[in-house]
Amino acid sequence: MRTTASTEVPVSPAMRRRVVIASVLGNAFEWFDFAIYGMFAAIISRLYFPAESAGVSLLLGLATFGVAFLIRPLGGLVLGIYADRHGRKRALSLMILMMAGGTAMIGMLPTYASIGLAASVLMLAARLIQGFSVGGEFASASAMLVEFAPLGRRGYYGSFQMCSQSLAFSAGAAVAYLLSAHLSPEALHSWGWRVPFLFGILIGPIGFYLRSHVDETPEFLRWQATRTHATRVPLSRVLAQYPRELIGSFCVIVLGTGSNYVMLLYLPIYAVRELGLSMADAQLSTAVSAVVILVLCPLAGILSDRYGRRAMMLPAAVLFGLISWVMLARVLQAPSPGLLMQAQILAAMAMAFIWGPTPALMTEVLPVHIRSTGVSLAYNFGVMLFGGLAPFINTALIEYTHDRMVPAYYVLVCVAIGVAGLLLLKRSYAQLAMPAAARPVP
Repeated sequence: MRTTASTEVPVSPAMRRRVVIASVLGNAFEWFDFAIYGMFAAIISRLYFPAESAGVSLLLGLATFGVAFLIRPLGGLVLGIYADRHGRKRALSLMILMMAGGTAMIGMLPTYASIGLAASVLMLAARLIQGFSVGGEFASASAMLVEFAPLGRRGYYGSFQMCSQSLAFSAGAAVAYLLSAHLSPEALHSWGWRVPFLFGILIGPIGFYLRSHVDETPEFLRWQATRTHATRVPLSRVLAQYPRELIGSFCVIVLGTGSNYVMLLYLPIYAVRELGLSMADAQLSTAVSAVVILVLCPLAGILSDRYGRRAMMLPAAVLFGLISWVMLARVLQAPSPGLLMQAQILAAMAMAFIWGPTPALMTEVLPVHIRSTGVSLAYNFGVMLFGGLAPFINTALIEYTHDRMVPAYYVLVCVAIGVAGLLLLKRSYAQLAMPAAARPVP
C-alpha cells in the first residue's frame, strides 16, 4: 500500500471561497428545483392527477413525488462512478444542466384538462429526470467541499452542503408563502404555482457557470496523480470492503432525511389538510425553520471539528425525537400558526446539529477513489426509503388509521435507526479528522 501525501496540490484562500460560494449557490438552485414540487403537491395533484376524491388525488401526486426517489439510487450510482473517475467538477456541472431540463418541463407542462393522460405521464417523466440528476448531488457536492477543506475544518466546510439545502427549502417555502398570501386561489391554481419552476430554469446557465469556474479538488488530483491509468473499482468490491461504513451511513441518512421530509416538506401539507391552517401560514413557518437550520449548521460543523461528529449528532438526535413528539401533540391539541412555528423552530434547532456534521462524517469514512459512489449509495437508498416516500406513507397511514400522531411515530422510527447507525460508525475523532491523503489507498 502507498500514500498520496507526497503529491501536494496548492489551494489558495480565494479558490476555497469560490468553491464554497459555487457549492452553496449551485446546490441551493438544484435542491430548490427538486423540493418545490413537494411544496405545491396539493395543487399539482389536482391539476395533473384528478381523481374522484381529493384524498386519492393527493396520494397520486405524492406518489409521483416519491417516484423521483426510486430512480435516485440509479442516478447516484451512475453519476457517483462518473465523479470518482472523471472528477467532482465535471459531474456537478452535468447534474445541474439535467435538473434545469426537468424543471423546465414541469413549469411549462399543459395540465390534465388540456392534454389528458399525457400530462400525468410527462409530469412523471420530468420528476424522473430531476430524481436522476439530484441522485448524485449530495455525494459529489459534499466531496467537493470536504476535499477542499483545510486540515481540521472538514466539518465546517462540509456543513455548507446542508446550508445550501436549508437555503433551498427556505427560498422555496418563502416563494410558496408569497404566492399563497398575495394571489387569489384562482390565480395560484392557474399560473401562480408555475412561477418557482420557471424561475428554477435559471439554474442551468447560472449553476453551470459557477461550477465550471472552480478547480478540481486537490485530494482527487493527488489520488489521480498516483495512477498511470483510470482505476475502476467494481461495485461488488465497494460493498464487500466497506459494509460497516455503508450501513452506518445509510442509517445516519435515514435520520437526516426523515427530519427533512417530515418536518419541512410534509408538515405544511399536514397542517393544511389535518389542522385546517392556511397554506400561507404553514409555508411561512417552514421558511423560518429552514433559516434557523441555515444559520446553525456552520456552528454544528465547527463544534464537530472540535469535539467529534458523534458527540454532536447523538444528543441532537435524541432531542429531536423528543421535541417532535411533544410539540406535535401540543399542536394537535390547539392548532395555531404560532404553535406550529414554535414546533418547527425547536425541531430545526436540533436538526441543525444532525445535519451540520453529516457530510464530513459520511465522506471521511470512505477513501477518495470510491467516495462519491459509496456516499451516493448510502444517501440515495436512505432518502428513497425514508425520505421521498415519507409524505405518501404518512398520508396513507393517517387515512388508514385516523391517528394524527403518525408523523411523530415516523420520526421516532427514523431517530432509532439513526442512533443505531451512529453507534455503528465507531470512529474516534482523531481518525475522522485525518486527511484522506495521508491514509493508505487500497
